[in-house]
Amino acid sequence: MDFYRLILYIIFGILPSLTWLAYYLSKDLHPESKKMILKIFLWGTFITLPVFFAQIGLSSLLNKMNFSPIVVSLIYWFLVIAFTEEIFKYLVIKIKVITHYEFDEPLDAMLYMVVVALGFAAVENILYLLPATDALSFNDILNRAMIVSFIRFIGATFLHTLSSAVAGYFLAMSFYKEKGKRFYVFFGLFIAVVLHGAYNFSIMTLEGPIKIIIPIVILITLACFVFAGFEKLKKLKGICLAPPDLAKRDKIN
Repeated sequence: MDFYRLILYIIFGILPSLTWLAYYLSKDLHPESKKMILKIFLWGTFITLPVFFAQIGLSSLLNKMNFSPIVVSLIYWFLVIAFTEEIFKYLVIKIKVITHYEFDEPLDAMLYMVVVALGFAAVENILYLLPATDALSFNDILNRAMIVSFIRFIGATFLHTLSSAVAGYFLAMSFYKEKGKRFYVFFGLFIAVVLHGAYNFSIMTLEGPIKIIIPIVILITLACFVFAGFEKLKKLKGICLAPPDLAKRDKIN
């Protein structure tokens, strides 16, 4: 593959994520540091590797099962794909964000979940562009890259932000519950996995108009919930789960 083609794929692969990132960051009344945003975005790109191996292993295991094609498809899109991607994105936030001193307001839970999702989606977008044949002319490659980038901007990349934002919303709400905190986190991840899986299953398995109708309904429903969730979390009081001594040390450093 020519060097210029690789650069082109990287640019158009990252572009949808950067566009959505700029939009979501504009919703934050108290902007996070660029360093922290970049760190979590990069973690989103890094987890594509363990997710890839997890999906290969689970797919291999699934192929050994004597299930009907429809059951195999359901398990593949909901568990092998959607579950692994959503759980790894959540783990980044669980490990790298929740006890950080910059995690100081409810909205941050949704925002950082979106950021890690966009990092993941950026790599995914690039991988979708790479299989282009070398026989294509530069204009054909450019046109294909633009079309794929736009389709994933309004489809898969948008879905990643929305499903992760839903999980982030319930994560944020769990901090304000004396009981059932784990249930809120589990429920948020469950909804994210179900809708993520339903979107993929519909597009890749179903036929006819329903193949398009279901994904559109999912995106619209998620978008309405997420945007309402952003507005609700803006009104809640601040939070900070980092130990006081850690927060003070990090601010000094």
